[in-house]
Amino acid sequence: MRLSPDQIIFWQHGFFKLNATIVYTWGLMLALAVGSYLITRRLSRGLQRSHWQNLVEIVVTGIEQQIKEVGLNQPRQYLGFLGTLFLFVAAASLCTIIPGYEPPTGSLSTTVALALCVFVAVPFFGIEEQGLGGYLKSYAEPTVIMLPFNIISEISRTLALAIRLFGNMMSGAMIIAILLTITPFLFPIVMTVLGLLTGMVQAYIFSILAAVYIAAATRVRQPSPEPEAQGKE
Repeated sequence: MRLSPDQIIFWQHGFFKLNATIVYTWGLMLALAVGSYLITRRLSRGLQRSHWQNLVEIVVTGIEQQIKEVGLNQPRQYLGFLGTLFLFVAAASLCTIIPGYEPPTGSLSTTVALALCVFVAVPFFGIEEQGLGGYLKSYAEPTVIMLPFNIISEISRTLALAIRLFGNMMSGAMIIAILLTITPFLFPIVMTVLGLLTGMVQAYIFSILAAVYIAAATRVRQPSPEPEAQGKE
């Protein structure tokens, strides 16, 4: 039984390997890029709009609303990054209905890459919002004693993001593969539908956690107002 699409090798020359994870990842990115171009090339501002444009507007509006509810006051600034994360993970799950396709998120290398994107994006947006000095100062808050713990927290939550997504996606694929070998086809079909739902939930959770981490890095501490004088002497 294959535990990861990394084990499917399409081509190999010495050290270099072209496995299913690489092929499916780039194929999925190409499909998303081409699909985005085809949907957005003829956008309309009038009342007559295509069904695809309506769907895109619903998705974009929903993502913006979720970003704003997390605490990021300018959701458009983070829409490109967080929206791409959500769409990639969600599309990887939805494509499992294609025979022979295995989601690249079932590989630890893919989930680590996605988590590293979040790991880089957090200080990027934090520095952009607070400046380099303000962002680095946040590591020593509330006291300098917290500096090593805050650094460890940055690393550990990146690992947690990668392992959580990998474990949830791989477990669903493994359960379906096991059921296909010991049960009739009807029950695995039901599990496949549940797997699609699980994949969408995982895409939502991964994107929300990324938004929460970015919101924590971009928050600007406002000085507390001085208490007003109680009266004139």
